[in-house]
Amino acid sequence: MARIVGGIAASHTPTIGFAYDRHSPSDPTWGPIFEQFAPLSRWLAEKRPDVLLLIYNDHITSFFFDHYSAFALGVGPEWQVADEGGGPRDLPPIAGHPQLAAHIGQSLVADEFDMSFFQRRPLDHGVFSPLSMLCPHEPAWTARLVPLQMGVLQLPVPSARRFYMLGKALKRAIESYPDDNLRVAIVATGGLSHQVHGERAGFNNPEWDQRFLDLFERDPESLADMTLAQYATLGGFEGAEVVMWLTMRGALGSKVVCKHRSYYLPSMAGIATAIYEAPDEAPDPAAAARQREHIAHELEGVEKLEGTYPFTLERSVRAFRINDYLHRMVLPEHRERFLRDPEASFEDAGLTAEERDLIRRRDWRGLMHYGAIFFMLEKLGAAIGVSNLHIYAGMRGESLEAFKKTRNAPGAMYSVAGKSAGQPAWDKPGGTDR
Repeated sequence: MARIVGGIAASHTPTIGFAYDRHSPSDPTWGPIFEQFAPLSRWLAEKRPDVLLLIYNDHITSFFFDHYSAFALGVGPEWQVADEGGGPRDLPPIAGHPQLAAHIGQSLVADEFDMSFFQRRPLDHGVFSPLSMLCPHEPAWTARLVPLQMGVLQLPVPSARRFYMLGKALKRAIESYPDDNLRVAIVATGGLSHQVHGERAGFNNPEWDQRFLDLFERDPESLADMTLAQYATLGGFEGAEVVMWLTMRGALGSKVVCKHRSYYLPSMAGIATAIYEAPDEAPDPAAAARQREHIAHELEGVEKLEGTYPFTLERSVRAFRINDYLHRMVLPEHRERFLRDPEASFEDAGLTAEERDLIRRRDWRGLMHYGAIFFMLEKLGAAIGVSNLHIYAGMRGESLEAFKKTRNAPGAMYSVAGKSAGQPAWDKPGGTDR
């Protein structure tokens, strides 16, 4: 069973990354920020976590309002630094931990949290501003990262208690992961008091910041009972993002010891850092086993369904590249380039030799076995003028005619192709099947 070694909390204002990139620890204005993060960096070096589960909010960089989720878990193999308008910071990408992330995702959904999942989205200052101060990263980072993005910028936002309960579920998820050697640190980011929009921009409340830190350690239940309006009144509207800290607090259990705490208000946001440890108790093996059974319950028996391939998070990560390539058949320019010069299109996408061969041969069964979800196959079919029935037959290893005989209306041929595809050959009077 994986073990949570403790939790750290830090503001994620871009001031922190700016200080790291452009200023010296000896500078009187910026030096206190370096001093704040030094104890956290030493703690991480001492505890040596394999994975950082980092709780943050994106600042409308990689998550826009066309699809904005309350809780989004990063399940990908690597995380790049985002460009926030002036180019990305000069930091290397950090490795993910897809296996742990998939287990956490399955466990949280089993515990009735409606999660969304993401890959290949660069992470902004919500992650890399504090992370660059926390961990050595030249030439590579010393730990892996599982990011948990909280949608706190577009209302409605989950309640503070929901964030707290998510943390308790996160504890069950991590401690049921079947790797006795894996060490995980929970990192909460955001806050403290600040407001960056409107006539109230520049609002701070250091007294509330100190009281929040007191309650966070000793009475998280009272923080969980507060409304968003109360947080905004006391700490500024953007400062209400500190509800994200409650997820880390919930993951540590009822009692914690604060090993470090600091506060500095240089400009727009109160910058806080803190270290929390729970009593050193090994995870309960029986509880971990029950949680794994709970996770497995919904799909119990599905493995007996012959010719059935559930599209799991593991499958999604493994086959992301080919699914992404086929998904982009919905873009006219990508579709036209594929039809005009498929080999150049494959090269642009960095497809492997196996992936190129599967697409060239229209190996529908092979594509399915490889990890392509069916709905990508029908997009490829629409692009090349192949009906859905051709694909169904191919996956079953049958001829089209043999498969059509199993249907109540054998002449019903169709695809998802739209008006730009024209009339396919198989749908023309006297046409032939392809």
